[in-house]
Amino acid sequence: MRKPRLTKTGAPDFSNQEIVVLATYLAGGRSSYADTEDIAIKANEISPGRFTWRKYKGQINIDTVRKRLWDASKLEKGGYLVGSERDGWLLTRAGLKFCEKNLKAIEHGAERKERYTKRERSWFDKERIRMLAEPAYCKLIAGKTKEITPIEAERFFRVDDYVVGEARKTKIQRAVVAFQADPDLAKVIKKLAAIVRER
Repeated sequence: MRKPRLTKTGAPDFSNQEIVVLATYLAGGRSSYADTEDIAIKANEISPGRFTWRKYKGQINIDTVRKRLWDASKLEKGGYLVGSERDGWLLTRAGLKFCEKNLKAIEHGAERKERYTKRERSWFDKERIRMLAEPAYCKLIAGKTKEITPIEAERFFRVDDYVVGEARKTKIQRAVVAFQADPDLAKVIKKLAAIVRER
């Protein structure tokens, strides 16, 4: 994604694609899939009128938002999102990095940055407790990395032989993004992710 241009006032002039990536963050796409309609509402809050119909200014054009979401999911355009219209949208590591770098430029962005929905916080807390108790985590912390079996590494991410392709990548990516700042899990997750990807 390009570096945002600056307006005459010095504020970033984000593209539509960049706006929907930031909107995904604000709609909860850090740790769980955010719905397209929720993202559309947040996008309109960030940039009022940009995603509305020309004739009916009070109505958000969901097709415009949807197109930009698909653009942001393409690898050649940065690969900032994964997901679909049906499943919702989740930030990749690159998408989260972009949001954290640029969120303060949005009005009230700094205030919203640390807020998590009740659902996000519940998932985060439960998943953290589970991961810290997994055999793969315990072995890695004890310096017994070579003793970690592929099945143990997969279980850490809740994947198995039936979770393949994009679904597999998404589950791993979700953990990497959600716990990237966690002092106990961030490095462990990266190492275990490498083991799972090698399989």
